[in-house]
Amino acid sequence: MITVEQVWPPYPLQITCGDLSLRVVRDEDLPELIELALAGVHAPDRMPFSVPWTRQDPADLPREYVRFHWGSRAAFSRERFSLEFAVRVGGTLVGSQGLSASDFAVTRSAGTGSWLGLAHQGRGIGTRMRQAVCVFGFDTLGATELRSSAFVDNPASLGVSRKVGYRPDGTFVTARDGRAADEQRLLLRPGWLHRPAEPVVVTGAEPLLDYLGLRR
Repeated sequence: MITVEQVWPPYPLQITCGDLSLRVVRDEDLPELIELALAGVHAPDRMPFSVPWTRQDPADLPREYVRFHWGSRAAFSRERFSLEFAVRVGGTLVGSQGLSASDFAVTRSAGTGSWLGLAHQGRGIGTRMRQAVCVFGFDTLGATELRSSAFVDNPASLGVSRKVGYRPDGTFVTARDGRAADEQRLLLRPGWLHRPAEPVVVTGAEPLLDYLGLRR
């Protein structure tokens, strides 16, 4: 019998670093991710995201979160892709890490974004999961740069970026809660990356690399 892993290139992919694991989100992960998000991602008086998805009515968030992941999956192509990983530590779901790109085969540039459940913040997990996905981006996909951004009043996210090795790359103004807010652009190159103490192990990447035309 044919399995989904055999027909959908991102699904065999797994990234591990010690007790940390990243696996592309499946439908069976969604209820747990929704519960984690509903339990809190940030303080109520803060908004770290340019798209304020955590401010949705709790009755609407589950449906919209599922739509986001299904839409990302449906739009996945060689020209534009978004890998959304469920992140676990010792088997416990802690958050989500994303890596996305447009025309990656030409630009070799991708962006990262993530969120972590409140109960799991302040333990270095955010740094480790970003390090892991950056190692994958550089060593497996062959990226020459990775980009991110954070509001200038989000010291936690900026601190993670600094620990990973990102460097400031200018600012831009965006709308947040109906007001203008400054975001810091961040740039990471392979030689700047602060790798984790434990090795990052990538398995099952071959189908994805073949699909994206990146097999070396």
